[in-house]
Amino acid sequence: MAALQTAATLGFTRVGLASARAAEPDAVDSAPAIVVGSGYGGAVAALRLGQAGIRTLVLEMGRLWNTPGADGKVFCSTANPDRRSMWFRTRTEAPLATFLWLDVVNKDISPYPGVLDRVRFADMSVFLGRGVGGGSLVNGGMAVTPLQSYFAEQFPAVDVTEMYSTYFPRARAMLGVNSIDPAWFESTEWYRFSRVSRKHAANTGLKTTFVPNVYDFGHMQREAAGTATRSALGQEVIYGNNHGKRSLDKTYLASALGTGNVTLHTMEKVKSVSRAGDGTWVLTADRFDDTGAVVETKQYGCTYLFLGAGSLGTSELLVRARETGTLPALDASVGAGWGPNGNVMLGRANHLWDTVGANQSTMPVMGIDDWANTANPVFAEIAPLPTGLEHWVSLYLAITKNPQRASFTYDSATGGVKLGWTAAQSAVSMRMAKKLFDRINSANSTIYRYDLFGSADKVFADDFTYHPLGGCVLGKATDNYGRVKGYSKLYVTDGSLVPGNIGVNPFVTITALAERTMARVLAEDTAP
Repeated sequence: MAALQTAATLGFTRVGLASARAAEPDAVDSAPAIVVGSGYGGAVAALRLGQAGIRTLVLEMGRLWNTPGADGKVFCSTANPDRRSMWFRTRTEAPLATFLWLDVVNKDISPYPGVLDRVRFADMSVFLGRGVGGGSLVNGGMAVTPLQSYFAEQFPAVDVTEMYSTYFPRARAMLGVNSIDPAWFESTEWYRFSRVSRKHAANTGLKTTFVPNVYDFGHMQREAAGTATRSALGQEVIYGNNHGKRSLDKTYLASALGTGNVTLHTMEKVKSVSRAGDGTWVLTADRFDDTGAVVETKQYGCTYLFLGAGSLGTSELLVRARETGTLPALDASVGAGWGPNGNVMLGRANHLWDTVGANQSTMPVMGIDDWANTANPVFAEIAPLPTGLEHWVSLYLAITKNPQRASFTYDSATGGVKLGWTAAQSAVSMRMAKKLFDRINSANSTIYRYDLFGSADKVFADDFTYHPLGGCVLGKATDNYGRVKGYSKLYVTDGSLVPGNIGVNPFVTITALAERTMARVLAEDTAP
């Protein structure tokens, strides 16, 4: 650690990089450590670096969501989206496209750096959170620890005992994971939709399980009682929650900034990474305004570089660096091993007597667990569809054990990356979800909904994911602790480390792996 105790630890400095290439400016903003991205992996890195006394800069391409709009709220609701909803769009792009085949779900909006992005590739699109806190701002908060045996299967070189005794508990504690009161769950109108799906699963001989969450269930009960402002009970989720949710800006990142050693820059997108002749890292970033116009191109230097830009962001940065020659020694496996966590969304039409409730909480708390079925492993979260009206729809996000993987490749024409995922690979997940829900429909004499995804022949939405994983897989593109192969003092801490599938909602796993990486890096790499 003593090696880092320089004048730079007291603040950012303007230093000359005499050994840098002539094309680079002769001065950059410099810090001992830079973290790219403020999602789960980036937030862990920032906190642990700050606690270690290492002056750290976090670069985030989204905005800090802490300023209320004209309505007095920071975030808009799912039912009434405005420009705050989506990242520079003229129309929202929610996962459900239609309802009763009517185009009533999505709305026209003004372009703005909104909180949710949908990145589209040829046969797959990816939902991402944009802002300080990344995906924690827009997810359903399901804080699931994966089955220990499946984690071991996916990460054979990782000490499973250590993960489940140390790093998973550490992650859950910092994230503020809690569980719904079972008695309240059984009695409240807000989770009737979950109880109906549980009954249908039981009729099929399937088991369900409660799932913990980072939403404060004490706050949710006060929402139901009318003593707290409604958020989860006010149709807020995919475009952010104004109350109750323990997103990263309220947990890890708040603690990181509280160390006094961490500085946050927002609305800055890192577009290239290179290495100077003296071994320091050089980053180029565009700063843009609320219209999306680039107002400044900046350069940063650091000794230690932590990539937490997510499966898409980190993979793109490293694939571009390898293919353009700025980091030619990167391993050939960089960009490979990507998967959508087997995501498939679907809806079922219930009988008139099986009402799911006009009032529905937006925070899922239960899943159908058929992962032990070795012939067809599926975990399906029982998802809400909060319209404020009774609609008799049971909605699910299924996670299947799809073994298919894809790679990112550099697109020289655009300077970005392409994703090699195909519709045929998605069909593997669809068939697995269909096998499970065909059983449920048969046991309950129900049918699928055909009106939710834009066309009558599209019953299963297998062309998008909330859970992008892989691209810089642990033990392949990196060593067993996230150190990027081919270069020293370069680390990956995000979902790109996970090899395409983890069987459950992945953010607790990402957080725990980042904790493991930071413990090792701070003990070994920053020692005097």
